[in-house]
Amino acid sequence: MQRRQRNVKILATLGPASNTPEMVDKLFETGVDVFRINMSHTDHDGLAEIHGVLRDMEATKGRPIAILVDLQGPKLRIGKFEKGDVKLKAGARFRLDLDKTPGDKTRVQLPHPEIFAAVSHGATLLLDDGRIRLKVDAVGADHIETDVIVGGTLSNKKGVNVPDTPLPLVSLSAKDRADLDRALDLGVDWIAISFVQRPADVAETKKIVSGRAGVMAKIEKPAALDHLQEIIELSDAIMVARGDLGVELPVEQVPIWQKRMVYAARRAGRPVVVATQMLESMISSPMPTRAEVSDVSNAIYEGADAVMLSAESAAGKYPLEAVGMMNRIAETVEADPAYRVGIDMQRTEPEPTTADAMMAAAHSVTETIGVASIVCYTTSGSTGLRASRERPNVPILAFTPVPATARRLSIAWGVHCVLTEDAKDFDDMVGRACRIARREGFASEGERIVVSAGLPFGTPGATNMLRIARVGRDDNLSS
Repeated sequence: MQRRQRNVKILATLGPASNTPEMVDKLFETGVDVFRINMSHTDHDGLAEIHGVLRDMEATKGRPIAILVDLQGPKLRIGKFEKGDVKLKAGARFRLDLDKTPGDKTRVQLPHPEIFAAVSHGATLLLDDGRIRLKVDAVGADHIETDVIVGGTLSNKKGVNVPDTPLPLVSLSAKDRADLDRALDLGVDWIAISFVQRPADVAETKKIVSGRAGVMAKIEKPAALDHLQEIIELSDAIMVARGDLGVELPVEQVPIWQKRMVYAARRAGRPVVVATQMLESMISSPMPTRAEVSDVSNAIYEGADAVMLSAESAAGKYPLEAVGMMNRIAETVEADPAYRVGIDMQRTEPEPTTADAMMAAAHSVTETIGVASIVCYTTSGSTGLRASRERPNVPILAFTPVPATARRLSIAWGVHCVLTEDAKDFDDMVGRACRIARREGFASEGERIVVSAGLPFGTPGATNMLRIARVGRDDNLSS
């Protein structure tokens, strides 16, 4: 069985550099816990093919492996230029309109009337990932007159960001809805929704998903920050999507918001993923920069559940090296005594629920008497998440008979998922926990473990019991 020597999880995006069965197998062995499929670059046939590869590998490995499908979201782009690109000079005037005629240095098509309806005088428009900055001077029903604040070369179909104006966009485009339906039909584990602006965006997707997958809100719009707590509460997890967030926010504010989001998600008991440009230079280099290593380390010190690779694993020259580097960074950080001190300082008070009280008690037991691991029986996964929220100083084993639950919990900090039947009675609960903890390498003969479960057995959300058990000699280590 594959046991990670770290608590933080690693997400890796699949793409041309990594989507073969052989490479997927190597990525898993090197340290990937959750595989991301980006629907901006994947069609339905490709999605089904990769899904099949991952499920086949899961069966071979005997370990639950999570699949996250990342929806493209509404993409705002300009039209085309007569000569392919133009050079805009600071101080010049530039017009955006609905005219499909190829553009020039004075104008270009912007096929998004919703932007014309939303922006007003003084608003900022960012083109090409913020490289071009425009200031709105006048707005009509079919055009926007702007002043070029920061110029440069602008080419066909570049993206448009509107950082200081909430846009009346539907949260799921027609493409997103089709991709979502296909992903749910296949049975993926997580759905990431892009460009969330308001809590209703999450609620709409959750209504469609209806519990068939976890819903992860990507926080990459300043408007989402105004409703951060409500979005976190509605979501099953969040992603700190620093790419577009770094375009629309002053870049120096991104680290501050990253820390706020990680802590807010931890306090709410929602898994939080830190993403984008974590080891960016490894797209073309076998070694990262020192700044990138520090960036990944900081996310881990902050207590993030997972860190993510994007182009590094999807299209880069060194996908295995990038995963291996992230794995080594995580193991090294977590071995630092200062890491544990920081995690404990950020510990949050348990909510007034039985499950939280049980997991807080389990955490307390680990610190008082020194146990090897915490074992929690969980059907829906909520107990596993509660245990993860506590950030205990020992590993968490989540036992579940539900494959979907085991896969979804693969994203949660410190949780090692095991598929096993529900306990039949009290003795079976303890005996099964001891056998599997020993078999999986989380406890040795003579060590103690903490076992949590709910009575009656198999009832979702009924965690109401703790048992301290000692692992004995048992030649029968099957589950």
